[in-house]
Amino acid sequence: MTKLDLKGFMHGLKRRNPGQPEFHQAVEEVAEKLIPFINDNPKYLNASILERMTEPDRVVSFRVTWQDDKGNVRVNRGFRVQFNGAIGPYKGGLRFDKSVTLGTLKFLGFEQVFKNSLTTLPMGGAKGGSDFNPKGKSDNEVMRFCQAYMTELYHHIGKDTDVPAGDIGVGAREISYMFGQYRRITNKFTGVLTGKGLAFGGSNVRKEATGYGSVYFAREMLARKGHTLDGKTAIVSGAGNVAQYTVEKLIHLGAKVVTMSDRSGYIYDQDGIDAEKLQYIIHLKTVKRGDLSSYVEDYPDAKFFPNEHPWGVKAQLAFPSATQNELDGEAAKTLIKNGCILVCEGANMPSTNEALKVFEKAKILFGPGKAANAGGVAISGLEMTQNSMRLQWTFEEVDERLQQIMKKIHDKCVEYGDEDDWVDYVKGANIGGFVKVADAMLAYGVL
Repeated sequence: MTKLDLKGFMHGLKRRNPGQPEFHQAVEEVAEKLIPFINDNPKYLNASILERMTEPDRVVSFRVTWQDDKGNVRVNRGFRVQFNGAIGPYKGGLRFDKSVTLGTLKFLGFEQVFKNSLTTLPMGGAKGGSDFNPKGKSDNEVMRFCQAYMTELYHHIGKDTDVPAGDIGVGAREISYMFGQYRRITNKFTGVLTGKGLAFGGSNVRKEATGYGSVYFAREMLARKGHTLDGKTAIVSGAGNVAQYTVEKLIHLGAKVVTMSDRSGYIYDQDGIDAEKLQYIIHLKTVKRGDLSSYVEDYPDAKFFPNEHPWGVKAQLAFPSATQNELDGEAAKTLIKNGCILVCEGANMPSTNEALKVFEKAKILFGPGKAANAGGVAISGLEMTQNSMRLQWTFEEVDERLQQIMKKIHDKCVEYGDEDDWVDYVKGANIGGFVKVADAMLAYGVL
């Protein structure tokens, strides 16, 4: 069979998937590292594994009709992209945000396939959501939307089929409403959603898992070079769940965090965001639903920079933990110039492909999201296990398992990405995640 080349492969993918730039970007980042490996392994080349892995198993799109508090009938679009179920039930979050498109969810679902494979748990990759924006909606409006969304989604999910979780715009409140509706419709109490409350089948460490896991992965990268987090200055983007618990664990392990951000801009606190200040931010974002500009009112020594990202702040560590493509090539150059030695992605694809090339050229420690932020889905997988066993592990037990999983992911990245004087973690994560799924697909024959 003719060997693959990146340009030709991407031309065909873009032709089949027009108007989906995020999906194109995610595939190109993976394909650039995978194609040489596939060309050197004819069993994957001859079976067209990469071509098959870039086509979702199925895409479900549906109308979601609900009623707001004024009695107006509102219409949104719902999706579930079941990307690849070769190694287990589909697993991946639901995102409720006005920015959600099919292309966004395909990129996230494609990334999820590799991420879930790296955890070593038996989970396929999926993603879903809606262009519904829960911000500014009342609890009753969110409840009615979630119930309407689940009324259609329940046809396509199940504990052995597809187990969604939360993502941007989908937290404990939304998961609870959807799980309640699933129970109402099916009369079944099963682990069909993860991220549930502790009182009804949830897992300890679930809300902390993505942020904690990102820091644990960074700790492993540093340890391999003989460094620790203790005493190092870190910049963090985002102020949501992932960023909050990234900051919490960084503080716990001795790092000094000086920034957080949201859509309004970023705060720079040269004295460091300590545990008390972090609790202020958590209350601000989760209870008051406010933006970070008010932080400087209570902490006047800090500064607020409207409509900017924090990448110009000098620090040794950077944790992009907000959203995709928040860190571009110029920002990457600024980080390197300012002495950054490690970038660890808490968000999904927060660095552009241009930024990746900058990091690669500088040979700094770079943890790609599909590896570094896999802690969230790892604990979702452990929640599925606990649900099946009808038990609940302690916080300490789950946290210990999370640390073990992140170490295994790191070791897998090193196995496939070690290049003598440097570890290409992007290459390692892509090949490490690919091999397990690809071998399962080969075993199934042509499907």
